[in-house]
Amino acid sequence: MKHITIIGDGGWGTALAMILHGNGHRVTLWGPDASYLEQIVAGGVNPRFLPGVNLPAALRWTANEGEAVAGAEGIVLAVPSRFYAATLERFKPVLPASYHLVSVSKGFDQQTHQRLSAIAATTWNHPSVAALSGPSHAEEVARGVPTAVTVASTDAAEAAFWQEAFNSRTFRVYTSEDVTGVEVGGALKNVIAIAAGICDGLGFGDNTKAALMTRGLAEITRLGIRLGAQPATFSGLSGIGDLMVTCMSRHSRNRGVGERIGKGERIEAILGGMQQVAEGVWTAKAAKHLTREINVDLPITDEVFAVLYEGKDPREAVQALMTRPPKPE
Repeated sequence: MKHITIIGDGGWGTALAMILHGNGHRVTLWGPDASYLEQIVAGGVNPRFLPGVNLPAALRWTANEGEAVAGAEGIVLAVPSRFYAATLERFKPVLPASYHLVSVSKGFDQQTHQRLSAIAATTWNHPSVAALSGPSHAEEVARGVPTAVTVASTDAAEAAFWQEAFNSRTFRVYTSEDVTGVEVGGALKNVIAIAAGICDGLGFGDNTKAALMTRGLAEITRLGIRLGAQPATFSGLSGIGDLMVTCMSRHSRNRGVGERIGKGERIEAILGGMQQVAEGVWTAKAAKHLTREINVDLPITDEVFAVLYEGKDPREAVQALMTRPPKPE
């Protein structure tokens, strides 16, 4: 049995806490709002982020950073990208002398546009931050629906630690050394999912979504290779697997946001009524800046950015993609 701390009280962090608890580990979860954590403990559910799922009473919840990580052998970073860097700073003074570290958040840093595990490695001076990603909606993981993911680290021992900690009868974990590929796939697929949702909202069909997902995977792969990833990673769980589930699932918040945009709603109104995070909205902005910095062509991402941040009509965005100059596949 290991003592593992999850930083982040959202649906994904809570679902992973249930996996770890089911494997016999002692689990502490940290969240920033003490009153909300008291509500979780009193009700035995996480009503805001994972409603309808009964939580084990043995899970420990705290809003105190020092209490959260005291004695932790492993730390799981499950914080939305917008709050990731600031949360890392909060924990710097109270970190254990040694610990295993895995980032399960999906996105890029909003200021530097770096991968999140790279931000964690620099901020906490950790030599081998692992990254976990794959087709894994929290709602299904928490209910024991069979799921497979990938955990990557440049240190094989670090990847093995997290594989052993998480692997279960319903949550199968594969290892990889391609941290960049695993994180890029997990981040950019959310942007493509918004585009897929827009297609749904506009009433397009299966042909459209198949084309979008295929060309979206080409964009994800192109960006990943430019950043140093291995091409084969994008044929795996954290690439095409995560892209498929996020573009098609009823659980996908990013696809849902896109669908509402396609039906005519404004992004400001959509986000204003959401309690949970649609990472693709923020990732689209970070990826747009990143494409300028490293000069890589991401046409679908560019159009999603234009719809979200420049008020472009979704039908015009689709038309812009369809009328690009013909080229080899």
